[in-house]
Amino acid sequence: MALWQSPDPERMKGKRDRALLALLLACGLRRQEAVGLGLRDLEQREGRWAIVDLIGKGGHIRTVPIPDWVRKQLEVWIVAAGIEDERIFRRVDRSGQTRGDRISVKAIWHIVKDSAKKSGIPNLAPHDLRRTCARLCQTAGGELDVSIQTTERYLGSKQRIRCAVNDHIGIEPDFERGSSPQM
Repeated sequence: MALWQSPDPERMKGKRDRALLALLLACGLRRQEAVGLGLRDLEQREGRWAIVDLIGKGGHIRTVPIPDWVRKQLEVWIVAAGIEDERIFRRVDRSGQTRGDRISVKAIWHIVKDSAKKSGIPNLAPHDLRRTCARLCQTAGGELDVSIQTTERYLGSKQRIRCAVNDHIGIEPDFERGSSPQM
């Protein structure tokens, strides 16, 4: 089972966690960026959805294309949770109700760790998902400059919005392509 598919899609927490993991894996966001992500940050650009003007580490601004399968996971969560404004990722209590105005970076750590354990992937940290995204994008033909030191710059450079490299990186659900690998 793919890491992002390990949470139970029938539970509210599972819907949120699937959307979060899909976003971290396919878009290479940092935990802090995911925590701060709001509905207003999602816009259509060049005929597709993207996270626009994302302010990352060091104040660098980038636009990140969102693959359709990730957008669908986000939509499932947003609709189920009734999110109409502000932050996308929020706490979910034991009864399945959304609480507060955002999830914490520590909660994302636990979501990644728990999902990795369910998927049989030892010692996985949230930042590993960012590195995995970069590696998968590069393998899929992305023009990543691996000679620079920070992951953020090579994920943000030379991104194509309309036909983005993260559309087909090998972790898409079965209905998007043949079959899904482990991560």
